[in-house]
Amino acid sequence: MATILSLKGVSKSYKGQTGGVTQVLDGIDLDVEEGEFIAILGFSGAGKTTLISSIAGLIEPDAGEILLHGNQIKGPDKDRGLVFQSYSLFPWLTVEKNVALAVDAVHKDRSREERAALVKQKVELVGLGHAMDRKPGQLSGGMRQRVSVARALAMEPEILLLDEPLSALDALTRSKLQDEIERIRKEEKRTIILVTNDVDEALLLADRVAVLTPAPAARIGRIYTVDVPRPRDREAVNDDVHYQHLRKQIVGYLGALNEQGSSVGESSVSLPEVAPLDLFAGRRDAELPAAYVEAGRSAVERRYLEFFKLHKVYPTPKGPLTVVEDFNLLMDKGEFISLIGHSGCGKSTVLTMAAGLNAISAGGIVLDNREIDVAGPDKAVVFQAPSLMPWLTARQNVALGVERVYPHASKVERRDIVDYYLDRVGLGDAKEKMAAEMSNGMRQRVGIARAFALSPRLLLLDEPFGMLDSLTRWDLQDVLVETWNRTKVTAIMVTHDVDEAILLADRVVMMTNGPNATIGKILKVDLPRPRDRKALLDDPQFYHYRQEVLHFLAEYDHGPAAKAA
Repeated sequence: MATILSLKGVSKSYKGQTGGVTQVLDGIDLDVEEGEFIAILGFSGAGKTTLISSIAGLIEPDAGEILLHGNQIKGPDKDRGLVFQSYSLFPWLTVEKNVALAVDAVHKDRSREERAALVKQKVELVGLGHAMDRKPGQLSGGMRQRVSVARALAMEPEILLLDEPLSALDALTRSKLQDEIERIRKEEKRTIILVTNDVDEALLLADRVAVLTPAPAARIGRIYTVDVPRPRDREAVNDDVHYQHLRKQIVGYLGALNEQGSSVGESSVSLPEVAPLDLFAGRRDAELPAAYVEAGRSAVERRYLEFFKLHKVYPTPKGPLTVVEDFNLLMDKGEFISLIGHSGCGKSTVLTMAAGLNAISAGGIVLDNREIDVAGPDKAVVFQAPSLMPWLTARQNVALGVERVYPHASKVERRDIVDYYLDRVGLGDAKEKMAAEMSNGMRQRVGIARAFALSPRLLLLDEPFGMLDSLTRWDLQDVLVETWNRTKVTAIMVTHDVDEAILLADRVVMMTNGPNATIGKILKVDLPRPRDRKALLDDPQFYHYRQEVLHFLAEYDHGPAAKAA
């Protein structure tokens, strides 16, 4: 095969607002053959997105060259289709029109009918034929990412560049799109470069796997040839001795790199013994007798959080759409719940209603004897995508909330709270770094630190680790377990990761497909705490729980409702 793409000594650095220079890429060398599938693995902040954006022509390297068919790349072009890590859609346009924008711009030589047929084909290809006339605001995060994939495919590029396009999808939808990407590779002989943090995904799809060393000054440390015969069945390969050996090699190498620059740290400061203020106490307590308030505080251990006949209805051009219907759940104080289900089943909708960020259509949510009707720091949220003030540093972003809930604490105590949690999530050396200068993974760490620093009554986690590389994700899961063991904060986590759901939760709540989604099954996880990841992998009960969740998800992977998810 002929070489289609060559990277020679590609380097890139950024200058921060404080004047410091960060070397992100340092001498990347890579040759890609025509029709080859390359997977790029790397740690959070290692420069994976910078690398793929350089190939797309969106970023100009400081040194080195990127050649396509022997010619220097100069800016973006239709020969390279890019799907970003975070979906980027026009919120006022429908799914069909978002994809049509790219088709009309790239395929001007085709008739209107041909362009319309291409749009329809690619949208149906990613399972959104039923949602052609919906706008992004009416779609889940996973569904929006599928629109981005359809748009890139509709350009019919020579090289398809995928910057973690599947990270926001549930496991079964992700596996379907993995199969679709494999079909594109096989049938269209398309050259594909995939950035991923999933070792198994890389081994399932790629011809070669290139591993980036940790930041700063990342380079390609090793390249592994994936000589496992195709087609690769995701279940069958697990019994393939050669596959197991190759997987062990890559994971071992990643582990060695992780030890050199561990992403999670200890804290040099102690957490002050200071409690946050109850910012909403006056609103309720002033209206109630003191004896009643005191009795209420002592009687909510067993019904600390209650979802009662919860409904959520959104208006659409075709009439009201009931996303969540008759959602009922009781939680004890200090309980950890994992909420799992297919993309579009309303998991995040339930979470945002619990946060007071999304109006409740019917029913109610009661937290610590108070009905939730407004957002506040007593309900800390870590969103699927980082949500920080980009002009502030990591320390300043965390301090915003800490200063509000700890106004009675000393300045030193507030600073220690901020530093403690930033240290614990591995940002001890990046406290003064601006959020705008951070990778998505680093921003998400700040979000996790900020949430814990509030000492909330309720911790709500919406896929907080979805954008992190596998090893950093494992590290932060362990940090979450450790911190939760200390605080015993009542928590709900939305996740698509079955192993993560079981590792963290006291109960796994499984949701049926949307629309009209509700609780389909609740699994009690009777595994001792504190939980050790390695020990769990040797526990037969863990695999029994895993099979129960996977079976439920597979059961709801059939029929019209599943296709609509």
